[in-house]
Amino acid sequence: MPRGRYSLHDPHDHTPLAEEHFQCAPGPSGWRYVSRLTTPAGDHSGSVDLALDELGRPIRLELHAGDWQVRGAALDGVTWVRTDPTGTRATEGNVPAHAFTGTSPAFLVATTRLLRLTPSASATRVRLVAFTDPVLAPRTVDQSWTLLEREAHATDNGPLIVEEYQVTALDTGEQHSVHIAGDVVLAAPGIELEDLESPPSAFPGTPAD
Repeated sequence: MPRGRYSLHDPHDHTPLAEEHFQCAPGPSGWRYVSRLTTPAGDHSGSVDLALDELGRPIRLELHAGDWQVRGAALDGVTWVRTDPTGTRATEGNVPAHAFTGTSPAFLVATTRLLRLTPSASATRVRLVAFTDPVLAPRTVDQSWTLLEREAHATDNGPLIVEEYQVTALDTGEQHSVHIAGDVVLAAPGIELEDLESPPSAFPGTPAD
């Protein structure tokens, strides 16, 4: 069960935004990721709880940011309920999308589990509902994902399979790279892996090349 810490920063000016203390693990029914977020000053600022089924679909999502809260799942596309800080008003949303996304590295791993790309495959389009900080406002985004390379790196615990993805925002054409090993993000815009207490978990069926 990988456990560690990511630092999150603004990808444009590198302003520190938060630290995300996480643990995650694949299981018989899919994959689960839980984390808590702290501000650069060390104050609690939110949490993530994401569970996927064996096909990579989000069967449960719970996000907290400040006093805002979102609960969601894959249902008739994706469905969610967003609650305001007072707790007196909740708004429900539904979009014919594939999954969710946001600032947490968990969503990058989740998207790769959903798409199951191979290096020889062409770019795959995916529609996601993004929840943007600090108020978890929902926004529908269209992206294209391509698996550029899959490499095995020798480690003391055996080979580590690292995958490099190219992600394109279809509304702007902006592209960036994401490097993932198992269920841990090694590098992505705005994300740095600062600490990892145990090796990433390998998903069943992931080839070495």
